[in-house]
Amino acid sequence: MRMIARVRSLLFVVVLLSVSVLSFGQIGITVNFGPPALPVYEQPLCPAEGYIWTPGYWAWDPDAGQYYWVPGTWVLAPQPGYLWTPPWWGWGPGGFLFHAGFWGLHVGFYGGINYGFGYFGNGYEGGRWQGDHFFYNRTVNNINVTNIHNVYNTTVINNNVTVNRVSYNGGPGGLTARPTAAEQAVERERHLPPVAAQTQHVEAARSNPELRESANHGKPPIAATAKPGEFRGEGAVPAKEAGEPYKPVAERSAGRAGRPENNVPRPPTHAADLAPHQAGHPNTGNPDLDRKYAQQQEKLANKQNQEHQKLQQKQQAEDQRLAQRNAADAQRQQMEQRHAQQTQQLEQKHQQQTQHLQQRQSPPPAREGAPPRK
Repeated sequence: MRMIARVRSLLFVVVLLSVSVLSFGQIGITVNFGPPALPVYEQPLCPAEGYIWTPGYWAWDPDAGQYYWVPGTWVLAPQPGYLWTPPWWGWGPGGFLFHAGFWGLHVGFYGGINYGFGYFGNGYEGGRWQGDHFFYNRTVNNINVTNIHNVYNTTVINNNVTVNRVSYNGGPGGLTARPTAAEQAVERERHLPPVAAQTQHVEAARSNPELRESANHGKPPIAATAKPGEFRGEGAVPAKEAGEPYKPVAERSAGRAGRPENNVPRPPTHAADLAPHQAGHPNTGNPDLDRKYAQQQEKLANKQNQEHQKLQQKQQAEDQRLAQRNAADAQRQQMEQRHAQQTQQLEQKHQQQTQHLQQRQSPPPAREGAPPRK
C-alpha cells in the first residue's frame, strides 16, 4: 500500500476542469502518463436503425488514480444528420490532455487514432445520413439486414493501420497526426454534447472495478455493448486480447519522457491561475433563439467569473496572512493543498453548470421507435 501511495504521489494528476462553450472537445483533464493500448474486440450487433457506433476508449478516474475502459456502444443520434467525433488523448503542456467527444454535422479531429469500425483515424467510414435515415456500411459494421435495410457495401482502404494500437496522440510513442483544414473547420461548427445515455454509460463504466486497468491489464472483460449501460447479456462483448503487452503505470510514467520525478508539473493552486469563462456563439439557425441562448451563456459566464474573483481574493488574503506570520513550510503546504482543492471543486461545479445549460439548449434526443423527423 505504501508503494502504491508513493507511486500515486509521484504521478499526480492535474485536473483543470475547464469547459469551452465553443467546443465540447476540451474537457481539460490532464494526466502525466498515457493510457494503455486499445484492446482488440468485436463489435456487437447494431440494435436498431438510427443507432450510431461510438468506439470504446480509456478514461481517467481521479478518485481511483488510474485509467478505466469505457466500452464501445451503439447510441441513438441526438437528431438526424449528426455524427459522432470520438474522444481522444493528446500530449500537451503538462501531460496528456483529454479531448471529449461530441456530436456534429461532420466528424472532427480525434487524434488520428485508429478505433476501428469506420473510425480509422480520419473521418468516419461506417455510414452516412440520407435525409432522416442513416445508412450503414456493412463492410465495417455488424448489421443484421433482416432488421435493418438501410445498408450499403463500400470497401474501405485503411491507410492508418496502427499495428501497436496506440491510444493517444503526441508524446513518446504517440501518433503524429495533425488536424486537417477541414477538421479544424469542424471545431468552429455547432456541436452537441454526449447524450444522457452516453453520460450514464461512462458513469457505469467508472463504477465497475473490472474496467480499471489495474484489474484488466488492458484486456477489459466488457469491451463493447449493444446499448449504453447494458453490461450483461449477449450484447456485452469481452476483449479478445490486449492491444499490446501490458505495462504497469510506474513503468509507463518512468519511460514517458525521461524526465526526473521532481519535474512533474504542478497543478494550479489558486483561482488566479484559471482561465476566465466565456460565452459561446450559438448557431441554431433561429436568430431569436441564438440571441436568447447567447444571453443565457453570458449570464452564466459572468456569474462564474465573479465566483473566480471571490475565491481568488479569499486565497490571496490567506496567503498574505501566512506570509506575515512567517509560517512554516508544513503550513504553507497545507494551504496550497487546500487552495488546490477549493479551485478544483469550484471548476467542477462550473463544469456541471455549463454542461447542464448546454443540454437544456440542445434539442431533445431521438426516442427509440419514434417516427423519423421530417
